[in-house]
Amino acid sequence: MQLGLGFWGSKVLLSAIELNLFSLLAKGPLDADALTARLGLHQRSAQDFFDALVSLGMLERHDGKYSNTPETGLFLDRDKPSYIGGILEMANARLYGFWGSLTEALQTGRPQNETKTGATNPFEELYRDPQRLRGFLSAMTGISFPAARAIAQKFPWANYRTFCDVGTAQGGLPVQIALAHGHLAGIGYDLPPVKSVFEEYVASFGLNNRLHFQEGSFFTDVLPSTDVLVMGHILHDWNMEEKRMLLSKAHSALPKGGALIVYEALIDDGRRQNAFGLLMSLNMLIETPGGFDYTGADCSRWMKDAGFSETRVQHLAGPDSMVVGIK
Repeated sequence: MQLGLGFWGSKVLLSAIELNLFSLLAKGPLDADALTARLGLHQRSAQDFFDALVSLGMLERHDGKYSNTPETGLFLDRDKPSYIGGILEMANARLYGFWGSLTEALQTGRPQNETKTGATNPFEELYRDPQRLRGFLSAMTGISFPAARAIAQKFPWANYRTFCDVGTAQGGLPVQIALAHGHLAGIGYDLPPVKSVFEEYVASFGLNNRLHFQEGSFFTDVLPSTDVLVMGHILHDWNMEEKRMLLSKAHSALPKGGALIVYEALIDDGRRQNAFGLLMSLNMLIETPGGFDYTGADCSRWMKDAGFSETRVQHLAGPDSMVVGIK
């Protein structure tokens, strides 16, 4: 019952994010009447909504006033650089409805997103709409933030001087690496419409002298030649042939001794424990023509087939792990 009706709690949280509830409470506690008025809610179920968030561990209530928990105050306040709610905004606006057609996707093997109703590739549509693109890039920062901080700490960056984040989005990963390691210079590599968003985000951390944007397509262009290449939440978007092509391009671009970091919500090798990774793979069914997630052992094998001499798998944070390949 709890799992089958889990969408109830999920939608309560997603609506709270859509209403910007947590950013409002970051300014100070409010009682139910004040919250209801500030959010423009109807009186009928507003208190049930707030108290449901309390019961789900998303809010605290003391002396009749509601406030953020330490976690929601850190991660769901849009005004903080630690905000990870962008991916949840996208889940609310798009994925929540598309996942209602999971059974059809399982029966047909076809995506259930905008392409189902005749739209063109949703990525192409996205990159033509500056407002939607900005929201998507923020979402990618949100989903990558814990892994990015872990990579900055766990990878031996002292052994390298330059790096490139392939499919960089806002630049969340390069920023975390540059903040932690003052000797590094980095490139954010993505399609041309991303440039202004990347540069704005990087400048907000005062890092525009060490982090630079390079436009290009990882399908049609040569990848930048740096000591380290990073592909985060990239490979799972593509089919097997495309995955192998991208790994081969990375191997060709790296110098001898260079490293490739691939990070995802890697499925555990036994395919029993990382439910998030398996569900993410089903999300690739919903969203892409051929994408799927994979295990660390899978990625290590593909890397060695591409020419990497050694690989290792290391856990990062939550469901995310990285596979490191050395040329």
